[in-house]
Amino acid sequence: MSPDIILPQIPQKTLLEILLEKKLLTPAQADVVRKEVEYTARPLEDVIYEKTPVKEKDLTAAKAELYGVPLRSLEEEKIPFEVLGVIPEDAARHYEMAPIDKEGNVLGVGMISPDDVKALEALKFLTMRRGLGLKIYQISRSDFGVVLGQYKSLRGVVKEALEELEKEVTEEKVAPKKKTAEEEAAKIMEEAPITKVVAVILKHAVEGKASDVHIEPSYDRLRVRFRVDGVLYTSLFLPLSIHPAVVSRIKILSNLKIDETRIPQDGRFRTTIEEREIDFRVSTFPTASGEKVALRLLDPTASLKVPTDLGLIGRNLEIMMEGLSSPWGMILVTGPTGSGKSTTLYALLNVLNRDEVNIVSLEDPVEYLVKGVNQSQIRPEIGYTFSTGLRHILRQDPDIIMVGEVRDNETAGLAIHASLTGHIVLSSLHTNDAVGIIPRLIDMEVEPFLLPPSLNLMVAQRLIKRLCQDCKKEVTAPKRAEEIIDRELGKLPADLKKNLKWKKPYKIWQIVGCKKCAHKGTKGRVAIFEIFKMSAQLEKIVIEEPTDSRIRAETQRQGMVTLLQDGILKVLDGTISLEEVLQAVKEEEPVIEFVPAAAMKPAEAAKLSIIPEAAALPELAGLE
Repeated sequence: MSPDIILPQIPQKTLLEILLEKKLLTPAQADVVRKEVEYTARPLEDVIYEKTPVKEKDLTAAKAELYGVPLRSLEEEKIPFEVLGVIPEDAARHYEMAPIDKEGNVLGVGMISPDDVKALEALKFLTMRRGLGLKIYQISRSDFGVVLGQYKSLRGVVKEALEELEKEVTEEKVAPKKKTAEEEAAKIMEEAPITKVVAVILKHAVEGKASDVHIEPSYDRLRVRFRVDGVLYTSLFLPLSIHPAVVSRIKILSNLKIDETRIPQDGRFRTTIEEREIDFRVSTFPTASGEKVALRLLDPTASLKVPTDLGLIGRNLEIMMEGLSSPWGMILVTGPTGSGKSTTLYALLNVLNRDEVNIVSLEDPVEYLVKGVNQSQIRPEIGYTFSTGLRHILRQDPDIIMVGEVRDNETAGLAIHASLTGHIVLSSLHTNDAVGIIPRLIDMEVEPFLLPPSLNLMVAQRLIKRLCQDCKKEVTAPKRAEEIIDRELGKLPADLKKNLKWKKPYKIWQIVGCKKCAHKGTKGRVAIFEIFKMSAQLEKIVIEEPTDSRIRAETQRQGMVTLLQDGILKVLDGTISLEEVLQAVKEEEPVIEFVPAAAMKPAEAAKLSIIPEAAALPELAGLE
């Protein structure tokens, strides 16, 4: 079923009648306005502003009442990139409508004139193509200007830079001059328009709290996308003709070869944005349409966290801190790409980082510079790998070793031997859950008898969007959600169950959206964890028969809180939503039941003015 599109109501009064009822106009002033509009055919609002003392905010409030839509003020409000992207700037200007928020699957759109039929038809087309519902707000013309200014802040500056670049290219064609590769590189580096384009993209990525920027060529245009809270959003499109210059500019900043486009390259650079030193990790990748560039934003001040900042609570926090207090042993963190493993390793380093210990790390790449830690960047292209680095690290008299990732048999064996020789070793691995760590190491040809004395903790994690604490909405859990919560709480260890503060009917929180979270309903991310440790019983299992089922049974005996259970505890605590948890742990069960309009009571259905899906509008065919 397509999402409902709720339109403004048909006015039962006129705007002048509402202004008279509110005593914002006198009968004499209203009469003057009527006659002026009748004789000159000028817009009613223009005449009201010219002939009466009515203020913009009062007129806007009256229009909201007239059309039965909520009033919305956008003063000092920042519209998220992904919301602005739903309606192209040209369409927003033409129809005087502005995307202002997105709550769940419903797009909120501010309109100066909610009775504009053509604008409403355009909105139906744009939203239904994306499977979105629609909610109309009344905004003032000043508020509409605020949104257009935000379009300009990114696209406008880029457009100006592109026009400037086109002018320079035209002038250069008049007097062409053959350049060497070095001269061409120097020109690109100094070229003000391209420098401005790249600078604007980076600035808005930082301001929008993006973790990654993707610059992707296609057959007809260059797409720029930002990853915010784990989700990629298209920010803008650029002419394909500037793709080589943009890539070259980034390569020069990263000290990469600008004339090598056939193979991937990796680099990094640092720049100051908003008075903060931001590191950018750069990766280029050849595609059929040209080189794609991915930039990872690394803000050292934002990422040196402590375990509690990550989402480690209760039993998981106790087990982790106990493991960190051990004088030797290996702590392995596992999870898919983008699950926050590196951030967790840095947080653990923060706990262990003291003057009396020598910490050495091998990383690919060094993501955050940690004061007091000897961090080393591996370089496979010259033979400096994790395995060769581990051999040399032991000559540096380390107490604690961090290996960014165990990728191969040799690294696994060396890391295990390092922990056996009295070192704390922190590293990451790719498995689905914590139970899979031991079988994975055995697959990497580590002898089973070496694992019990070397392994200390096995950790798995996932990242979940954190609910905005200013606007989240408390609701009673639906029946299916209650069943899932009941089932998982029932599996918790007895000592945890007796201390639970939540009783039926369970209360959970839903996404809403407000100014503080840019109307996304979420703000940042938090991890869910599962952790278990090496024990005498697990040692016996590893040596005799290290099957998945026997290891899982031992984790249950230890009272391990699973990823799903840790997520549900955070759901009941109001930190995250249940839907996000089930999606992250691949629990494919329906949680929320949606009631179709046809099943509503007549009184409820009467409140909605739902229109059928409209045919595609020809005039909007080129807007996306």
